Amino acid sequence: MSIQFDQTTQTFHLTAKNTSYIFQIVRDGYLAHLYWGKKVNAYHHSNELRFTDRSFSANPEAEDRTFSLDTLPQEYPSFGHSDYRNPAFQVQLENGSTVTDLRYVSHTIFKGKQGLEGLPATYVEHENEAETIEITLKDDLINLIVILSYTVFENFDAITRSVRFVNEGESNLKLLKVSSANVDFRQSDFDLISLPGAWGRERYVARTELRPGMQSVESRRGASSHQQNPFMALVSKNTNEEYGEVFAFSFVYSGNFLSSVEVDQFGYSRATMGINPFDFSWLLEPGSEFQAPEVVMVYSANGLGAMSHTYHRLYRTRLCRGEFRDKLRPILINNWEATYFNFNEEKIREIALLGKNLGMELFVLDDGWFGKRDNDTTSLGDWFIDKKKLPNGLEPLANEIRDTGMEFGLWFEPEMISVDSELYREHPDWCIHVPNRRRSESRQQLILDFSRKDVCDEMISRVSAILESAPITYVKWDMNRHMSEVGSAALPPERQRETAHRYMLGLYRVMDEITSRFPHILFESCSGGGGRFDPGILYYMPQTWTSDNTDAISRLKIQYGTSLVYPTSSMGAHVSAVPNHQVDRITSLDVRGHVAMSGNFGYELDVTEMSAEEKNIVSEQVEFYKQIRPIVQFGEFYRLFNPFESNHAAWMFVSDDQLDAVLTYVKVLAEPSDAFIKVCLKGLNPDVKYHIEAIGKSFYGDELMNVGLNIPLMNGDFKSIMWHLKAE
Repeated sequence: MSIQFDQTTQTFHLTAKNTSYIFQIVRDGYLAHLYWGKKVNAYHHSNELRFTDRSFSANPEAEDRTFSLDTLPQEYPSFGHSDYRNPAFQVQLENGSTVTDLRYVSHTIFKGKQGLEGLPATYVEHENEAETIEITLKDDLINLIVILSYTVFENFDAITRSVRFVNEGESNLKLLKVSSANVDFRQSDFDLISLPGAWGRERYVARTELRPGMQSVESRRGASSHQQNPFMALVSKNTNEEYGEVFAFSFVYSGNFLSSVEVDQFGYSRATMGINPFDFSWLLEPGSEFQAPEVVMVYSANGLGAMSHTYHRLYRTRLCRGEFRDKLRPILINNWEATYFNFNEEKIREIALLGKNLGMELFVLDDGWFGKRDNDTTSLGDWFIDKKKLPNGLEPLANEIRDTGMEFGLWFEPEMISVDSELYREHPDWCIHVPNRRRSESRQQLILDFSRKDVCDEMISRVSAILESAPITYVKWDMNRHMSEVGSAALPPERQRETAHRYMLGLYRVMDEITSRFPHILFESCSGGGGRFDPGILYYMPQTWTSDNTDAISRLKIQYGTSLVYPTSSMGAHVSAVPNHQVDRITSLDVRGHVAMSGNFGYELDVTEMSAEEKNIVSEQVEFYKQIRPIVQFGEFYRLFNPFESNHAAWMFVSDDQLDAVLTYVKVLAEPSDAFIKVCLKGLNPDVKYHIEAIGKSFYGDELMNVGLNIPLMNGDFKSIMWHLKAE
């Protein structure tokens, strides 16, 4: 790990674990990108920049027709001085113009990594884990300072990037676009991988060939969203799990984002990621600053599997925080699909006690415990106990459940407000809205204006009061609608387009204060399931409810796509009732358990209605998961069969010492005259002999990985196995 600057050639060489990233100061202070890829020990400009006269590419210097910003691969391109491609940023001056001209001024290299004020970001626990360079650029005409920050990690093939704008001039500036990272590749023979979806169908894998022009992945919904995820990867044509180059970008942000790739006329490609400029601007007054969120860039020379391993370890250990970062996560029972809003103390006790008897460790009381919340049309914002359902309040119930040996958890939706609520009647201007326009509702609710400090302070107070009132050790933090009529009653006209980003800054402050006040509570984020499964939220809450769709077969694709970026320890996965409440599919307890045990495991059904046989199966599942939990939650994850490409899915987890592994295989639909299936395992020690108790046989790791392991014949639809491999 090092950052080197060659004074003679004006070249920066950044080195992460097995990665090099190189750029150069050219001409009168332009930053030109030279290389990002497999580590090189020393760089001597074998791919030096070449220039020639290109028709219709304007020239900053009239006497040199070979030099144009339109053909220069750049680090942070601006708009208006001969580059016609997509700029990384755009600034409007008071005279209405949007031309800028950034030039290199200086740079600083230091050990470690600094945090970003008010924003989530990766971190280091010791300064020797990383090295950072900050490069100062300046537009002399308007005295705009732009500071580019790069951090390289010693133990990861990851480089983080962010940018800070400082107005040192005497006039107002308005930021119209702010990207956090830009990479200009001198090639475009890539495929673009992204993670699109919808509610109940989050993070499916899409792969498409780059074409001339623009391709983008974005959200304009006020959240990272179910529909897209703030991630993209450019991969070489032959790339699969084990082979090929991967250049990946992940945005540590939970709001509107834009990831784009532009293939230009010469076959170069420009990858850019940052806050979505749609309906965004930021007034930058003299002396003020704007800090952009962080992009985590990962390079892999060994396919998508190695890319995922980097993201998993980095996000699990240097993005997630708090005492639960490294702790085993509890097996829970949630009452939502068992009761919905219709419950009382007796029913809750019954579910909790039976869950405890079956070996579960945490009971979660979901929606409906507050205000007059008998359905989803009322009471959001009224965070006080519904005494009709819980006449004795939360504390006696929580204590009673904890006395059995279980922990007690609670559902919240702190960012929302119901029109039918005491809070709305008292403060109708506290929601996101635009004067004289209708207030469109979604799920009969509006969004609290977290761009306002008074609203944030009140929610911190109300949520904290509940968390202090009872022995609560788990919180499910939900958010069930996206933004419309985006505006704030507290902002002046010239700042209205700051509302969505200020909302995110307010949300991050609220989450930071609450999670800091209650470090003993395990927080799980949720947004109608996986609608805000992003790195920004993981910084505050180490796990996320992966999807409201708990159907095991649907979850094969959802969890597969999620695993491209996010570690297993961040994925909530539950066994629910059948017919499934989202897709009406009937699957066995075995397959439901095997899929759910490949995440943070739990149940979301009425265990009191189970047969004795079903209870025995659940008890066995819980006991089995306790044996394999450390491997699943903190081991290395390997994708074996892709459910997007076949009728099968398979994956495995391997412990860090390679002495334990867990293999899961699922067959989706039965086929006549079906082929025999074998699977080649991954990540094992080739010289270790592993015993598979389920089949009573032992094999060396090299045989399991190279020859493969037979999957037993299984008749019927939706069949699965989950086997524990132990070193002898």
